[in-house]
Amino acid sequence: MPAPFDAEAARHYADGPPRQVPGFAGIHRMMNLLLAETVPEEAEILVLGAGGGLELKALADFRSGWRLSGVDPSADMLSLARHTAAEHLDRITLTEGYIDAAPEGRFDAATSLLVFHFIPREQRLETLRQLRRRLKPGAPLILAHISFPQTEPERSRSIARHVAYGQADDVDPATAAKAREAIATRLNILAPEEEEAMLREAGFADISLFYSAFSFRGWVAYAE
Repeated sequence: MPAPFDAEAARHYADGPPRQVPGFAGIHRMMNLLLAETVPEEAEILVLGAGGGLELKALADFRSGWRLSGVDPSADMLSLARHTAAEHLDRITLTEGYIDAAPEGRFDAATSLLVFHFIPREQRLETLRQLRRRLKPGAPLILAHISFPQTEPERSRSIARHVAYGQADDVDPATAAKAREAIATRLNILAPEEEEAMLREAGFADISLFYSAFSFRGWVAYAE
């Protein structure tokens, strides 16, 4: 599994997503609205990759009856989550670890935002299966992360757009080149059609794309 974020990464995490992800606040609002279509007012929701707490706070702010189980491998990121979602901690349970450490209960929904591009390809399907196993039939799963075509020239173009969006307009060429290299080699990025195929193989149906912006994609799918 990927290495957990360390203390230094945790300290700067909250600044990253709003700057690097187009429509970041909108993803949270769309997540809540999609969940509210089928998830009851009183519900148990599993959040995979909950460190930082931004997702937890958005969910808890939206519905006072949603109880959240957050899982993350980084103790430092979970500490940040406790601070970010401090006003809702009576409805939040946090677990340090990966998906196999998540509670075994049958959840009404699950979310995982900006996480799956850190999970190695060979572990993606099992992670999705573990999520499916913890969901009630018909429960929604919300995913959003980096995903773009892996053929050229689309791949290189997507990487360049990703870097350009997340950096200042006056960044020097050497810094931009290093960022492009990091995206190309350090993350585990799949093509959108492969993402959807894995969701189907893991036991999800009615898969639909609800978000697409430069290098990012978001899906909602339902446990069969």
